[in-house]
Amino acid sequence: MKIHARTLAGALLVGALGGGWAAPASAHPFGPPSTARIGADGSQVTISWLPAEDDWVALGQSLGAFEDPSTGTVSTELTGEQKLGRSTALRDYLLEKITVAQAGRPCQSRLEELRALLVDGARFVFDCRSPVTEVEVTVAALTDLNTAYRTMLIADTPATPEQTLFTEAVSTQRLSFSGTAEGGTSWQTTGVAVGAAVLLAGSGAFTMLRTRRRTGTTSTTGRRP
Repeated sequence: MKIHARTLAGALLVGALGGGWAAPASAHPFGPPSTARIGADGSQVTISWLPAEDDWVALGQSLGAFEDPSTGTVSTELTGEQKLGRSTALRDYLLEKITVAQAGRPCQSRLEELRALLVDGARFVFDCRSPVTEVEVTVAALTDLNTAYRTMLIADTPATPEQTLFTEAVSTQRLSFSGTAEGGTSWQTTGVAVGAAVLLAGSGAFTMLRTRRRTGTTSTTGRRP
């Protein structure tokens, strides 16, 4: 029987909380880096931060989002993922550690509801003062638990660099975006519109060509020898 990835991840969280996994040391700072995805549209920047399941556990334990089984009873009414989602300490931590600034000024940030951390990660929206062309991005989550943690940021809209690594030593990087129009139309929308226009133009030309060929054929066959 196949188990859905999210169900398995949730089971790992439950096991971590009920089975007494050790605190932050049980995570894997020396494994593959966490990933994050960034996009820009108009004056808005979005980031989705996606650490591994056991890293969420380590973070939740360090921030007091979970009960300590060594000092009391662990509630099983909520899953570990739900406890993380309800933790104000976690929300404050994420908003402090993951930020975007434009021309030295912080962009107004908001963190979406933490409902599907194991699938969607933590999803941020940053409202900047002007259309986004260049911003400074800071990703410093987890490195306070262990300096070996890293996060690989991948751009979903055209950016320079397309990928960049955040570490404890280099937690802020500058990104330049080239695919955001002032009116808020992204490069993807523009590309689709242009592609559709080309397709329609090609279809019209093909229809005209067929009509002309049919007319020519009819004229030819209608002539008397």
